Amino acid sequence: MDIADKLILKVIDSQEPHVAVVASEQLGLSRQTVATRLRRMADMGLIAAQGQGRGRQYKLLPILSVGKTYAREGLDEFRVWQQDVAPLLSDLPENVIDNWRYGVTEMVNNAVDHSEGSEVVLRIQRTALATTISVSDNGEGIFHRIQRLLGLYDPREAILELAKGKLTTDPDRHSGEGVFFTSRVFDHFSILSGNLFFSHDAVTDDWLIDGEGDSPGSMVKMELANDSQRTIKEVFDHFALPDEFTFAKTIVPVRLAQHEGEKLVSRSQAKRLTMRFETFKTVILDFVDVEEIGQAFADEVFRVFKTANPGVEMIPLHMTPAVQNMVSRAQAAR
Repeated sequence: MDIADKLILKVIDSQEPHVAVVASEQLGLSRQTVATRLRRMADMGLIAAQGQGRGRQYKLLPILSVGKTYAREGLDEFRVWQQDVAPLLSDLPENVIDNWRYGVTEMVNNAVDHSEGSEVVLRIQRTALATTISVSDNGEGIFHRIQRLLGLYDPREAILELAKGKLTTDPDRHSGEGVFFTSRVFDHFSILSGNLFFSHDAVTDDWLIDGEGDSPGSMVKMELANDSQRTIKEVFDHFALPDEFTFAKTIVPVRLAQHEGEKLVSRSQAKRLTMRFETFKTVILDFVDVEEIGQAFADEVFRVFKTANPGVEMIPLHMTPAVQNMVSRAQAAR
């Protein structure tokens, strides 16, 4: 499969309704040439075609789809990787295999050590462009478990804590880095548990929380392009200080502290946001999708917390003028 084929597949994956037209324009090839390539890929089982003429639609087909269920008790995550996953990914680039080794072993281990369920289910699906692997359990559910063990008011607060990193309910055996770094190693990462769906897009660094559905236990889904250039080292280095190997920097989406229908105005909301910030040397506060904040909220974050923790560098980004005004006032009062 050459570069032109990959581009055509990416056009299909984008759900573009006029694949041949768009691909021919992007590649500088005739529509007939693109149509020939499409027929060849359909014959190879990489894509499916439906309809005729201009209404012809295409979709990627799985070239691999397997699943396996394990008893949780005594399950060895590295054995799962070695025996059941690695052989199916052996043709991928070394950095991609390294990413999958990290993500699969971390998420299987989390299910084994934390879910308290009876089963762990692994599903693998590959297309010509990307691989998706999910790890599910039938336990308590990750968000409700964190809420219960940390005494949080709402399970959505567990998502905020996971996004910060360094969160663990078992500090003797875990560093709390697994979900944080796994969510950033992959192109798309999501957790479905109870009635909450939490996802992260590594390309745009976009976060989503959805409150629909009701899924028992937890399901973690990871997706990565088969030709991804991302490496574990560059992800870890991004959150370490220069010449250090510690998890010293975090990026916190401030809107995760804002429950549906709320505005960020109170000191209690600010304390919820800044909880555990003192364990980092640098905290980047991303204000995307936060239109405004209250004076008490800004004061608690940028004056009270900062005064009590002078060693923590606080860097606000993507502020609206209204947010910038409140932050500046709080910083000036320090």
